[in-house]
Amino acid sequence: MAYRLTITASDMREINRSAILEIIRRESPISRSAIADRLDVSLPTVMRIVDELIEEGYVRPEGSSEWSGGRRRPLLEFNAESFVVIGVDLGGTKLYGAISDFGGNIVDEIDMGRPGTSSEGNYERLIELIDTLLASPKLGSRRMRGIGVGVPGITFHKEGVVQWAYSLNWREFPLKARLSEHYALPITVDNDVNLAAMGELWFGAGQNIQNMILIVSGAGIGAGIIIDGALYRGASEASGEIGNFIPGREFLEKDFQDFGALEKVASGTGIVERARASLRSRRSPAELESLTADDVFIAARQGQKWAMTIIDETVDYFAIAVANLAATFDPQLIVLGGSISPFADLLIEPILRRIEGSIPTLPKLVVSKLGLRAGVMGAITNVLHNTSNFYVVHKLS
Repeated sequence: MAYRLTITASDMREINRSAILEIIRRESPISRSAIADRLDVSLPTVMRIVDELIEEGYVRPEGSSEWSGGRRRPLLEFNAESFVVIGVDLGGTKLYGAISDFGGNIVDEIDMGRPGTSSEGNYERLIELIDTLLASPKLGSRRMRGIGVGVPGITFHKEGVVQWAYSLNWREFPLKARLSEHYALPITVDNDVNLAAMGELWFGAGQNIQNMILIVSGAGIGAGIIIDGALYRGASEASGEIGNFIPGREFLEKDFQDFGALEKVASGTGIVERARASLRSRRSPAELESLTADDVFIAARQGQKWAMTIIDETVDYFAIAVANLAATFDPQLIVLGGSISPFADLLIEPILRRIEGSIPTLPKLVVSKLGLRAGVMGAITNVLHNTSNFYVVHKLS
C-alpha cells in the first residue's frame, strides 16, 4: 500500500470540519472564538464551517450568546436530535436493533432473540428487523441518516463484505451491497466488537479516553482496540480476534479454525461446555442441555463448589488475555463487555490480583456502561463518520 505524503486543500477542510464538529459535540455550548482558540484555527475558517454544519443540521445555535466585534452571536451546541440512525447488533446469540439519535438517545428498539441457522435465513431476519424499525410509529418525522450493522466475524468494512461469521454461516457475504439494493440509505457494515468499542468511546466508559480496549465475551470472545482515538483494524481487518489467543502451551499444535482456543474455554460457550463435563454424572441430560453461562456464574455467587471452580479457571484465562493486551498496547482503560458484564464482581478484582506484579503497569479495568446497547451506539458513530468524511488526526511527536 502506498502512503500519501501530502493532503489536498479539500482534505484539510474536512480535517478542520471534523475537529470543529467533535469539539462542539463534546463541549457544547461553546462559542466560535473558543473553538478557534482551542484548535488554533482562524476565526473566519471556524465561522464558515460552522455555518455549513448549521445548514446541514449537525449544529444549532444555543440560547446564550458571545460578544464578538460589536455584535452578539449565539453559542453553538451539537444538534443530537437532528438525525436518527438504525443500529443493528448481529451477535452470535442475539439479533438486536435500535433507532437512536446522534446523542445516543434511544427512540425505539427490538430484540428478536437468537439468529437463525441458515445463511439466507439470517439475512432475511435482518431485513425483517430493519423493516420493523423503519415502520416504528415512534420514528415520527425524524430524518433517517443511515443504517449501521455490526457482524460477529471478520468484516471488510469499506466493502461491507463479511469474510467469515461462523455463527451466521456467512462466508464472503456481500452484506452492504445486498442491503444497499434494499434500502435507499447510507449503509455501514463493521465487526460488532469494533462498533461496541466505538460505542463505549463515545457514550460509555471510554468517554474522553484516547487509548482503550473493549473485551466482549458472549458465544465467542473479541476485542475492539482504540489507538489515538481511532479503531485499530490490522493488516487484514482481523485485529482484536482475541478468541484465538493461545492461553497455555497445552493448546499448541491443535486445530481451532472455527472457534479459537481462548473461546473454547472462556467464552459463554466454553464455560457451559466445561460445566456440562463437570456435572455429567450429577444432572439429567435435559438439565445439562438447558444450562447457560449465566447459570454457572449465579451458582458461583451462591458458593456452589463446582461452579466456583469453573469460574476460577475462567478468571485465570481472562487474566492471561488482559495481561497480554495490557503489556502489548498499554491502554488507558480496558472495558469488559458482553454477557459477562452482569458478573463483573466475580471477574475484575480477581483478574487484577492475578496479574499484579506480572506486567509493568496494571491496567484500569472496568465494566461496560452500555451493555447490550454498545454495538448500536457504535453504529451511530460509524454512520456519522462515514456520512460526514470524519477524520481523526494525531501529530507525531
